[in-house]
Amino acid sequence: MDDTDRVISNPMASDDGTDLKSLDPDAMKLAGMGYKQDLRRNYTVLSVLGVGFSLTNSWWGISAALITGINSGGTVLIIYGIILLALVSTCVGISLSELASAYPNAGGQYFWASELAPRRYARFASYLTGWLSWAGSIFTAASVALGTGAACVGCWQLAHPDLTIQPWHVFVSYQVVNIFAFFFNCYGKTLPLLGQLTLWTSLLSFFIILIVVPAKAQTHQSADFVFAHFVNSTGWSQNGIAFIVGLINTNWSFACLDCATHLSEEIHRPEKMIPIAIMGTVGIGFITAWTYSISLFFSMTDVEGLSATSTGVPILALFYQALRGKAGAIALEALVIATGLGCLMASHTWQSRLCWSFARDRGIPASSFFSKVNGQLHVPFRAHLLSSVLVSFVGCLYLGSYTAFNSMVTACIVLLYLSYSIPVVFLLIRGRQQIPRGPFWMGPIGLLSNIVLLLWTCFTLVMYSFPFTMPVAAGMYGILAIIIATDWFSRGRRQYRGQDQRHDESAGFVSETAAEKCGNYGQ
Repeated sequence: MDDTDRVISNPMASDDGTDLKSLDPDAMKLAGMGYKQDLRRNYTVLSVLGVGFSLTNSWWGISAALITGINSGGTVLIIYGIILLALVSTCVGISLSELASAYPNAGGQYFWASELAPRRYARFASYLTGWLSWAGSIFTAASVALGTGAACVGCWQLAHPDLTIQPWHVFVSYQVVNIFAFFFNCYGKTLPLLGQLTLWTSLLSFFIILIVVPAKAQTHQSADFVFAHFVNSTGWSQNGIAFIVGLINTNWSFACLDCATHLSEEIHRPEKMIPIAIMGTVGIGFITAWTYSISLFFSMTDVEGLSATSTGVPILALFYQALRGKAGAIALEALVIATGLGCLMASHTWQSRLCWSFARDRGIPASSFFSKVNGQLHVPFRAHLLSSVLVSFVGCLYLGSYTAFNSMVTACIVLLYLSYSIPVVFLLIRGRQQIPRGPFWMGPIGLLSNIVLLLWTCFTLVMYSFPFTMPVAAGMYGILAIIIATDWFSRGRRQYRGQDQRHDESAGFVSETAAEKCGNYGQ
């Protein structure tokens, strides 16, 4: 057993031999990792599941990115793409759950990379992973805000047919929903309840739409249309490329599975509860997304009309086709918008924890400022504000264009998969049997899941680089690479707190945490 295993697996022994097992085991284990307990553990497994599912929200993802799938494979792509991505996401969820169970930490994948990588590469591997995951969360929030904002504008256009939607309309709506989600994440005591509320809002909205749309539709499509109808309106001559590009739709609907891991320091027994939340998100996501898609496709009447709708929101056009009334279509779209707002609020929770935890290890400029937790609000308010401003800035760059939505979705998927793959690569290099196992450990199935995750990451990195439509548009990865390289060489390589420094400081954190707990018990 090396120093890493010693520090992580034995935080209950103090230097003076004091038995610390009677103290808060979660706080003591966190101290053994080299961190103080700054946030309150007021989440339950249901509220963590609520945040995790509200962010992934597979059926909502299908709604928001419907046009991508419809144009790049039609119903075939979405129906079978959901099955494929559910299987891949199960492997991703198992890989993340094993690591979250072994190393429950709000840093998630960047912390795992630090622990698992050889010392020579640990600091940069962890630093790079942190930037990839945080950037992925920013693009995720931007894509959710854009999808929700566009839905709001689409409802207004349906009620006012004379309106011609301009990019600035969607841009303003984007900023409004981003600000809305920001304020709902500013008070820590209400966030667990908010997580449960958004979960039930999503499930209730799903059931209402699932029942109402096919019930009100005058005609229904054949099974052949739903399960065998292929469409290629992308401009790519090869149907295979069109299908692969269209998988972005279903892949986005199962993205962000790491969300629950970043709440590890806000729930008791995270080594057990976080895997439940992750795997529950995948299971609920598959059931809701698949049944929802089948229900909608049987109720569809005009596929071409969805792409050409003046609202710019295909799912709203589908509701209008099925219900034949504006009021009913807008009412159903309001449920989609409410679910989208819940998704965006969960995204803000996620990205703020990522930013705050990364700042604790001096991963970003001005880390000492952004690593603080507000004592009155009980949230990392400064990190939350920074992340929200960056989301707003991304909206300013794109100004609500349709091409921008696909760029945000692609960046979200690829960056997050890369951040998952780095610690998994080091896990396999080091040996799965060489790490301290948590309660969630899948043995050979875990190994297979690790391999599937790495293969799928390679697939997305190559194939999702193809543009959604011809001609090719420039990507954003070069800009991100410049930012990371500049910060690393100017500041990060000297300041970033890596594996060795955390291990050296862990004993002091254990003693300090024990003294605080004993003092509290004595009062």
